[in-house]
Amino acid sequence: MPDSRRAAAESPRELGQLARRNFTQLGWQRALVAAVLLAIATFIAFYSWRLPLLRDAEAALYDIRAANFAPPTDTDKRVTLVVYTADTNRATGQISPVDRTILAKALQQIDQLGAKGVGIDVLFDSPQDDDDALRASLKAMNTPVYLAFADNRTNPEAITYEQEQDLKAFMASVQTDKVKPASILLETDADGVARRWPRQYAGLPPLLSLSLTNGGPDADGRFASYTGPIRYRVPTASDRPVFDKIPIDLLADPETAPLVSDAVKGRYVLIGGDFSDFDQFDTPFTRTGNPVTGETRMIGVEVHASMLAQLLDKAWKAPPPVALKVLAALLAVALGAATAMTQARTWVLALAVVAQFALFLAVPFLVERAGYDTLDLPATGWLIGWVVAFTAISSVLRAINAAQREFAQGALGKYLPRSVATEIMRNPDRLSLHGEKREIFCLFSDLEGFTKLTHAVEPEMIARLLNDYLDRLSAVVLQYGGTLDKFVGDAVVAFWGAPIAYPDDGERAVKAAYAMYLAGEEFRKAVPEGVPKIGRTRVGLHYGDAVVGNFGGEGRIQYTALGDAMNTAARLEGANKPLDTKVLVSREAVDRSGLDWFRPMGSVTLRGRRTPVEIFEPVPDMPPEQRLLAVEAVSAHLAGEADRVQALTDKVLESAHEDEAMMNLIQRLRQTHKGESYVLG
Repeated sequence: MPDSRRAAAESPRELGQLARRNFTQLGWQRALVAAVLLAIATFIAFYSWRLPLLRDAEAALYDIRAANFAPPTDTDKRVTLVVYTADTNRATGQISPVDRTILAKALQQIDQLGAKGVGIDVLFDSPQDDDDALRASLKAMNTPVYLAFADNRTNPEAITYEQEQDLKAFMASVQTDKVKPASILLETDADGVARRWPRQYAGLPPLLSLSLTNGGPDADGRFASYTGPIRYRVPTASDRPVFDKIPIDLLADPETAPLVSDAVKGRYVLIGGDFSDFDQFDTPFTRTGNPVTGETRMIGVEVHASMLAQLLDKAWKAPPPVALKVLAALLAVALGAATAMTQARTWVLALAVVAQFALFLAVPFLVERAGYDTLDLPATGWLIGWVVAFTAISSVLRAINAAQREFAQGALGKYLPRSVATEIMRNPDRLSLHGEKREIFCLFSDLEGFTKLTHAVEPEMIARLLNDYLDRLSAVVLQYGGTLDKFVGDAVVAFWGAPIAYPDDGERAVKAAYAMYLAGEEFRKAVPEGVPKIGRTRVGLHYGDAVVGNFGGEGRIQYTALGDAMNTAARLEGANKPLDTKVLVSREAVDRSGLDWFRPMGSVTLRGRRTPVEIFEPVPDMPPEQRLLAVEAVSAHLAGEADRVQALTDKVLESAHEDEAMMNLIQRLRQTHKGESYVLG
């Protein structure tokens, strides 16, 4: 199979493995919480109009939309308002209930002037002395008249049960084929703003606007169950109101009524109160004020007039399909989640977030401008849903990253000191895929005779012994702050000075080299019975230039060190065998260790090298006078004092004949001339 097809075939499997690994790292509890948060985000993005606080924010944004896109209009020639005013109350001497005699007279004039229909937004819920005059006028009407009706069940704040009974009795006494009841119910949202057409409750007559147009050419059956937004309009100029408004006392006077005949003839006339402290409603203009008149509240009869004009214009607003609202909510949540998963520069991410937020706020305005009903269309809900989804996914990613970082740090901790691993996790560029030239302390170790052992012991025992041995030595490297490069069979390769260098790298490297030898000795003692004798651990340490870094490809890399310094350390480790030493350290490493543990082991030419290397053996527990023998012997050889070398030989034979390394040194010095390097074959 070609590579591309194989990669494509393996991709779903790899994605599945990645998903399972991430789920394991996340844990089912966090995964469940994230799923719940995403579900909550979707719920908020769809139902924000029904949630406290968010509902108020959505309403505020809707009011801004409705006020900004309210259609301008010249004075509507189809609807006229006839109103009781404070002056009317002062003239009649009645405030509540309002004077009914003046209403009776106004109805007579309206009937004579040829109104198209009359709607009365005044409740006759308490008997008055002048009720007979009003009854007479109503029964004599040729113009359709619709009287305000409300009941205690749907509007308990406006009417008591007893008042409802009085209202029904009055209705029954005046009802004809021209005089009928109509519901004047207006419903407000939780914040007290009249934004929607009220519901049509069972047991109530049709709404006033519906009653006035019922059965006529102006009727529109779609409004019978309509609960969408009330269309409020703004005047084109402050002196040209949306509706003509006539004081009722002007119309009730036969002498002045003809002056306003043009505002009555052929129009729907709505009668109600225009008082500053009664029957006033907040509208979408309340927050910002009417952009033309500056008014913030509206009398109830004008709200009814706005509904009537909307019906006459057949300005029925359809809400966006529910499926689109669901899709928009899911999209908002998906964008929040996707943004959380996006890896981009901070300024790019910030720009993307601002663009998305602007989109969420702009879409309802565009939908409103297109003529759709944006009541219940989320805007704040999308924003909050986005934030919740972003937070949920960010938390998930942080948890996964934390688990991955913990795993990575644990993995790094098997090769690097914890402090170095922590620094690399904080700054991953420290392990970027490239090499750099560094001066480092290079260490090689080897277990004498282990290769032969593999032929004499069962594989299971070899694996057990090797794991135990490597575990002991790698622990020493990490204890002294070294970097584990690799294991080559039973050999351990390590270095100090990379990826992070410290001033005391030399001291720690030498101490680690000697400690590895001691760890090897402890391992030899712990070998189970029946296992052939295992040799000692030999260590070589050198300081020099090496190329250090990650080598390989993006898919598989190894952090290692390459170069002559590493080769020299390997040769030093190998030189231990012919020189009968345990740990050999080059002068370059000794000079940078700051320790006085060493005795000189002469100068040797390592296999494969031309330049001699001065070598030393760390012997921290050796008495100073015994260490001094090696110093004197090497000094005598450098000075060409053969007799002195011979004298020291006799002295070594007497006091240090069991010191194999010292005996080997004396022998080499005797075999070479003044300052000559001993060549290792």
